[in-house]
Amino acid sequence: MIPTAPASRPAGDPLWRDHHADFSLTSVLQALRAGTTSSEPPRADERVAAVLVLLIESDAGAEILLTRRSSNLSNHRGEISFPGGRVDAGESIIAAAQRETHEEVGVRPDVMEVHGTLSPLSTFVSRSYIVPVVATATERPPLVISNDEVERAFWVPLRELVRPDTFSWEWWSVRAADGERPMFFFHLDDETVWGATARILHELLCRVHGVNHLDLPNW
Repeated sequence: MIPTAPASRPAGDPLWRDHHADFSLTSVLQALRAGTTSSEPPRADERVAAVLVLLIESDAGAEILLTRRSSNLSNHRGEISFPGGRVDAGESIIAAAQRETHEEVGVRPDVMEVHGTLSPLSTFVSRSYIVPVVATATERPPLVISNDEVERAFWVPLRELVRPDTFSWEWWSVRAADGERPMFFFHLDDETVWGATARILHELLCRVHGVNHLDLPNW
């Protein structure tokens, strides 16, 4: 499902290589509150969407909820994502993220505590302007999958995402006029996270390590 870039090159070590991180949920939230987000308004041709970055505490530290999108969807089919979708007219970003999460995986808004947002980002394929909403649940909520939208939902410890054999990144050049852009990958045991979801995870993990996610070499 991952396209091949016309030109690419390895980007090297992760930005957090020489930084320590505490992956307890309390420390993760403290790090996210201490960091700053970057933001640009959506372009005229973009539709606003919201995703929920849902965290829980476990014996392995903070874990994050991911889903695999249905293979029947028109955009980003079969890709690993956060629960979320389009923001309806008159709906807030937070309400949209909670509603979509309830519809896709059955987690009710009343078991969530919202803590803020990460940097919004734009997608190249679906022309979406995505705002990641960070929330926690006090206990591991039961998941009820909506098969029309989601094929799988699963929890991943954040510490697993920074293992040397899990994370990699590259510089891709798709069109010469656009220059290079970073592409991030998280190679899990049976899934690969890339695209917008990987960009959100990369920012989150950089902030947990106290690193500026935009401080990219050769950017």
